[in-house]
Amino acid sequence: MNKKIIITVLTLIFILAFTGCGKKASGDGSKDSKTIKVGANIVPHAEILEYVKPILKEKGYTLEIVRLEDSITPNTGVIEGSLDANYFQHVPYLEQFNKENGSNLISIGAIHYEPFGIYAGRTKDLKDLPDGALIAVPNNVTNEARALLLLAQEGIITLKEGAGITATVEDIASNPKNIKFKELAPEQLVAALPDVDVAVINGNYAIEGGLHVSQALAVEANDGLAAQTYGNIIATVPGKKDNEALKVLVEVLQSDAVKKFIEEKYDGAVVPLK
Repeated sequence: MNKKIIITVLTLIFILAFTGCGKKASGDGSKDSKTIKVGANIVPHAEILEYVKPILKEKGYTLEIVRLEDSITPNTGVIEGSLDANYFQHVPYLEQFNKENGSNLISIGAIHYEPFGIYAGRTKDLKDLPDGALIAVPNNVTNEARALLLLAQEGIITLKEGAGITATVEDIASNPKNIKFKELAPEQLVAALPDVDVAVINGNYAIEGGLHVSQALAVEANDGLAAQTYGNIIATVPGKKDNEALKVLVEVLQSDAVKKFIEEKYDGAVVPLK
């Protein structure tokens, strides 16, 4: 009898201990590893994330989207830990941010590419650009370089040999039309169109400003160096490189279903990379 009582007590202790451990594991995991908090620019990044929300839900994950309009807060949020990851930037911008801020953010997957375009302001055709034309370009290093490379592609300027994704106006080798440059924050470029001859605009800000890639006077080639270099990524801290939830997020974002959604919704203004 005593032996049976001891066995019963020990069994109950074991069951309670196991249940307690299970609850703790579930509690730690359900909130921390099953919920993904991602900072994203409103267009197209947050829209794409909204599309994948129910897909992730079916896989057991809850996606929280934090909509941010600037290009600093999404990174500082990840560094400080208020965000698990972000979706708004390409690798050259990420590397420049890391260099300037002493951070070590990493890419865990490229999702899409947004072709840069030259959009008409006062001048409606590139061949009609007047001498001394004013062209608005993004004011951050990586995107300004991209704008200059597109202008060089169109023969408006030439760049010094070796000038690449860090090119600035100082790297212009020839400027036959005496182009003047107005450097603005990317989100201000669409609004500046009435005051400049043309503007070279990031794809997401063009979309947000009501422009369409078909309206552009010139665009980057989808299969060129720019597409490979400037793919928009999911970025996080090195400690979350192997986070299962983030792996699932990237897997879903690179899926055929999301590829189809992007192609149908954005009609060439956003191009899936996978």
